[in-house]
Amino acid sequence: MSIQKILAISGKPGLYELKLQTRTGFVAESLLDGKKITVGMRSNVSLLSEIAVYTYSEEIRLSEVFKAVATKENDGPAMSHKESEADLRDYFREVLPEFDEDRVYTSDIKKILNWYNILQPKGLVTVEALTEEENQEEEKAAE
Repeated sequence: MSIQKILAISGKPGLYELKLQTRTGFVAESLLDGKKITVGMRSNVSLLSEIAVYTYSEEIRLSEVFKAVATKENDGPAMSHKESEADLRDYFREVLPEFDEDRVYTSDIKKILNWYNILQPKGLVTVEALTEEENQEEEKAAE
């Protein structure tokens, strides 16, 4: 499993792994409880690999943010997303010093840290796994 097939589904808690596509949508499995759900085409779904975070100079892919958190935490869990707003912003500033504080809201930081803490025990957001994934993407782009 890689971060390429991980989904965030609007209105549903947690993250989901894309299992298979159907004519009317797709089947996804919850990373929290392992239950499978069908998701229609009208649902608002985001692939984590397509999400980016604003910085003052550019947009940084979410996988790079996860890699920075993993580096800071030595591949361990991140700060809880339930901490105070000031603590969350301070923590995120340590991880990604150049993030755009006007366009990255506290709710975004909470989501990112919550997602990281869901993916971390599954071994998907280790520095090694994310580096390997980036290398595979670069190879595909070069072809």
